[in-house]
Amino acid sequence: DNFARQWLHTRNVAGFQPSPELLFHFDDNLRQAFEQETELFFQSIVRENRSVLDLLDADYTFLNERLARHYGIPGVYGERFRRVSLPVDSMRRGLLGQGSILTGTSRANRTSPVIRGKWILENILGTPPPEPPADVPALDEEQGNGSVPLTMRERIAAHRANPACASCHSMMDPLGLGLENFDSTGRWREVEAAGDARAALFAPIDSSGAFPDGTRFSNVPELKQALMARSDRFIATMTEKLLTYALGRGIEYYDAPAVRIITREAADSEYRLSALVLGVAKSLPFQMRGRPGP
Repeated sequence: DNFARQWLHTRNVAGFQPSPELLFHFDDNLRQAFEQETELFFQSIVRENRSVLDLLDADYTFLNERLARHYGIPGVYGERFRRVSLPVDSMRRGLLGQGSILTGTSRANRTSPVIRGKWILENILGTPPPEPPADVPALDEEQGNGSVPLTMRERIAAHRANPACASCHSMMDPLGLGLENFDSTGRWREVEAAGDARAALFAPIDSSGAFPDGTRFSNVPELKQALMARSDRFIATMTEKLLTYALGRGIEYYDAPAVRIITREAADSEYRLSALVLGVAKSLPFQMRGRPGP
């Protein structure tokens, strides 16, 4: 439980304080359901010794009636959580469809493609962007100038026009915008309300984007397919996270050979979680922990 909370940042859900206009459909019961879904999901990977790739595109999750209703999934009744099968075209397959991740990477009153893109880079692809310079301005919270409201994509583009922001945001923003169909509480939506309630512009959401290497995607399923095509990066990233947790310190350059050995040997078992954990326990850094490095 502690590893999952630290790695996935699901602890952020506890501190999520939605703005007043969201309170009519967000409460502590839903907050707790978000956390429990991800905990039960990760526990199932552990107890059933499944491939860690299922974390990206599993055909099931754990829901109760409150959470299922929030997701728009019918046929789930009662407070008790139960395992629910998901069809191949479900947007809820894998971690990126879960409210704990989507809410934990949002602001109080809106989504944050920047935070969501950064989360994907750090926790799935293992390529975190550098920290922003101290003098970089925050995203303008105003949704437009004059009488023309701006969509989130347009506001992000205007922010990225600043040369000091462009280099990092060109990596984060397109990935985060790929999840823009999920609002700040993880509900699915097809349109975005830009502007205030008196003069809102309801615009269709464009969730297309591209990876830093130029690979393009048009929607959430294509984003997940592209991430699955980079499964080697995800396996390496999760191995590094497990090793970091086991060592109680960050990964250094001299740990890289151990990471490669762990992932290579885990391939024989289709990257089952037990193989990664055993690989970490057998690794030289773990066996030599507490001793000074090179």
